[in-house]
Amino acid sequence: MHLLNLGILAHVDAGKTSLTERLLHAAGVIDEVGSVDAGSTTTDTLALERQRGITIKSAVVSFPLDGVTVNLIDTPGHPDFIAEVERVLGVLDGAVLVVSAVEGVQAQTRVLMRTLRRLGIPTLVFVNKIDRRGARDTAVLRQMAQRLAVPLVPMGTAAGLGTRAARFVPGLGPAALEALADRDDGLLAAYLDGGVPQGRLRRALAAQTRDAAVHPVYFGSAITGAGVPELIDGIERLLPTAPGDPGGPLSGTVFKVERGPAGEKAAYARLFSGTLRVRDRIRFGDGRQGTGGEGRVTALSVFDGGTDSRADSAAAGRIVKVWGLGGIRIGDALGAPARPSGRHFAPPTLETVVVPGPGTDRRSLHLALTQLAEQDPLIGVRHDEVRGETSVSLYGEVQKEVVQATLADEYGLDVTFRETTTLCVERPSGTGHAVEFNKKDVNPFLATVGLRVDPAPPGSGVAFRREVELGSMPYAFFKAVEDTVRETLGQGLRGWEVTDCTVTMTHCGYSPRQSHAHQGFDKSMSSTGYDFRGLTPLVLMEALRRAGTLVHEPMHRFRLEAPADTLGALLPVLARLGAVPESTAARATACVLEGTVPAARVHSLEQRLPGLTRGEGELETAFDHYAPVTRGTVPRRPRTDHNPLNRKEYLLNVTRRVGE
Repeated sequence: MHLLNLGILAHVDAGKTSLTERLLHAAGVIDEVGSVDAGSTTTDTLALERQRGITIKSAVVSFPLDGVTVNLIDTPGHPDFIAEVERVLGVLDGAVLVVSAVEGVQAQTRVLMRTLRRLGIPTLVFVNKIDRRGARDTAVLRQMAQRLAVPLVPMGTAAGLGTRAARFVPGLGPAALEALADRDDGLLAAYLDGGVPQGRLRRALAAQTRDAAVHPVYFGSAITGAGVPELIDGIERLLPTAPGDPGGPLSGTVFKVERGPAGEKAAYARLFSGTLRVRDRIRFGDGRQGTGGEGRVTALSVFDGGTDSRADSAAAGRIVKVWGLGGIRIGDALGAPARPSGRHFAPPTLETVVVPGPGTDRRSLHLALTQLAEQDPLIGVRHDEVRGETSVSLYGEVQKEVVQATLADEYGLDVTFRETTTLCVERPSGTGHAVEFNKKDVNPFLATVGLRVDPAPPGSGVAFRREVELGSMPYAFFKAVEDTVRETLGQGLRGWEVTDCTVTMTHCGYSPRQSHAHQGFDKSMSSTGYDFRGLTPLVLMEALRRAGTLVHEPMHRFRLEAPADTLGALLPVLARLGAVPESTAARATACVLEGTVPAARVHSLEQRLPGLTRGEGELETAFDHYAPVTRGTVPRRPRTDHNPLNRKEYLLNVTRRVGE
């Protein structure tokens, strides 16, 4: 049996969930096509999804084709829920990117296609809504070529645009041959010699699509079903099936975690190798961070015939639902890590404080938010013990509304939020070194720790190195230092997370285990992990202070299309908002500006744009990079730790042995 794990991706409202319904209906899995507006779709199972008419959580549903079982994963389209898409990408064999024939290429369309190309995921494009008024075919195809900048192969044309009778007319034309011949010298030679047989053309199309070198384009309508049979044929013939050796070592990746009514965890995982069985005892965790555990599989489900059903075992290529692994988290590997996982999209750049309503218990709220973060790791929960406040990091205002509704519906907790603020990061601006020696000066801890902080390239994260021999003290002490370094870097000199740096341990030392005659272990004379965990923040922050840090704010890349005669009014406003136009292009009576703008100013730009452009301006923005804050006061973030920048305050909070 061949398997294909297929993702459906799109900008919000392009018709992605409607297409999922149509595919399931065409495959005979459902008797009636569900409606997003009516809240009757198969994959939108959450009450909130049905109320709002948007997909919030990824969902898996299976359907059979001739010789292939497709595990179809419906993903959110709204950019606030990009974290759901993030996790799904690593488990896909192929994808269908849905584009609206009315709205054309939108901001999320470009973000998704760039990511699919970077990951080399074979992708078909379905231009949906050809039955809607204002639908375009050749114009959208031309726009995709310009805005997506990828090789496209039209699989036919659309007829009857904008009417209920709109249909897809299949056929490979000259444009298809041109796109394929650009990447196949043999095909080009055959064309020059007098023609290319259709069979040769289709073999080249299948090979290049599976290599993610070209992207076939279909036109149709998820509502009427036009073009869907041809798309199904393309899914079956052009996309690769799941590889994997069922007899190999177990290897899989968890991409979703949910809790049942009794609080039990169920993990969704893609198996890349081996076979997983009920009652197997397996290891799981994030190898990069050295975290994880071991557990016994108590139950197993596989997806088949539109639903999940219990099974005794599942082999490589399958998507499975696993029970019994209590400590498992999204992103964990099952068995051996399958492939290097990395961040495909930007991290959240917004933060807000959650304010409990009347009668809402703060402890219950903190527990609920922790469980939500467990299901969505990019929702960072930050608790301030001093102020008694909990804040969460988010992608946008819609996500904030969803968190509020989820807390009310699932946990019975009434909350509001403070104003959303922008999340910055700190990066070291130079090199700094600090060391404190055991039993010397004012060091109250039985430990020697020396650390050097060096800047690293943007996007590299945090690396920990050692210049001391691993055998020079117990490994548990080294581990305590590394773990504490990573935790301490969550708050830099100005309270922001410190990233893109290398921390090197330059000195180490400890007091060996000692005891008095006829008595037990004496902690006052012997080093413990507590000593290293207590001393490390003091040394690290001193090294960081000597290195210095710069606060960087998130920057969005923008594309703004507006009437040419409004350019004079736009440019001064962009300048006041800190936007930097990098290119200007003229198109008939319109102008196109592209550049960067601080993320904190995007909302203001969106609000002012209609008035500046007579309502004709179109703005696309997406996170691009972090840049040093150059305007106004450098932002600070309130600390939530014991403040190792203030030695006396820190020691008062951490230990009774107060340093003077």
